[in-house]
Amino acid sequence: MSLADRHGRQIDYLRISVTDRCNLRCYYCMPPQGVPPRTHGDILRYEEIVRVVRAAAGLGIRKIRLTGGEPLVRSGILELVRMLARVPGIRDLSMTTNGSLLSRFAADLARAGLMRINVSLDSLDEEAYARITRGGRLSDALEGIESAQEAGLTPLKINTVVLRTLNHDQVCDLALLTLEHDWHVRFIEVMPLRWNVQHFDADHVSNEDVRAEIVRRLGPLAAVESVPGNGPARYYGLPGALGTIGFISPFSEHFCERCNRLRLTADGRLRPCLLSDEEIDIKPVLRKGAETAEIQEWLMKAIMAKPAGHQLSANIGPHRRGMSEIGG
Repeated sequence: MSLADRHGRQIDYLRISVTDRCNLRCYYCMPPQGVPPRTHGDILRYEEIVRVVRAAAGLGIRKIRLTGGEPLVRSGILELVRMLARVPGIRDLSMTTNGSLLSRFAADLARAGLMRINVSLDSLDEEAYARITRGGRLSDALEGIESAQEAGLTPLKINTVVLRTLNHDQVCDLALLTLEHDWHVRFIEVMPLRWNVQHFDADHVSNEDVRAEIVRRLGPLAAVESVPGNGPARYYGLPGALGTIGFISPFSEHFCERCNRLRLTADGRLRPCLLSDEEIDIKPVLRKGAETAEIQEWLMKAIMAKPAGHQLSANIGPHRRGMSEIGG
């Protein structure tokens, strides 16, 4: 079954935030004190998430990604993975994590049915990593990445948000990881979402500048046609590299015309566009025991509400939620 929005884009991907809690306080994601957590009653139960996924799969959704906050801090996450892996029609089940807890979970996640994983890694320098994450340990993230590789959660993607004053000078070190590992290292432009709007102008680095720096120091990049996942990144490779270098540029190079996703927040709101405050609350529908057909009607409302493109140039960005509350 093919599912299209009103702009003709094929929608086959649902990103699900399972919690707004996180064990880190990344500079671009939340304030130093963290975000006031929602109560257990505010957050969707796992059974409710599975009902949404079953309904979405019936419409043509084929890819599911679990996010947070940090998904691995939510109790029982392995059971959710097991349940989602059994949903008919879902062909790709993945997760985005900061990696700090991943060494404990990687093997069990793979056994539960998770297929691949993305890990946030904003620096290979211990001090810079601790500053960006506000207390995280680089060794934990690196151990998590190694454990994911050993567990077969591949292709493994490394996500780096580039910040002018904190890690812009380290992009080449991260790019060099692709010479020895078959990883996909992706550089992501920082986005103006609530908590970091006031710092955006000082922090923002265009991926054009990042790519130019890599080429200047490491040599030419050759375009790579296909990388599993069908996301918004444009991929390139260094000569002789095992992995690839990707660029995700929501601000300087819009990819809205290729957007294939819908988001479900931890508190049960469908979000048609990451960079818009518009949301559709389906938690009351789920809590009253809606059947699959009714859930599908609400999913279709959200899909048909997807805008043609975001309006970051006209309006700096969403103000109601930060990235940790949306799921990225």
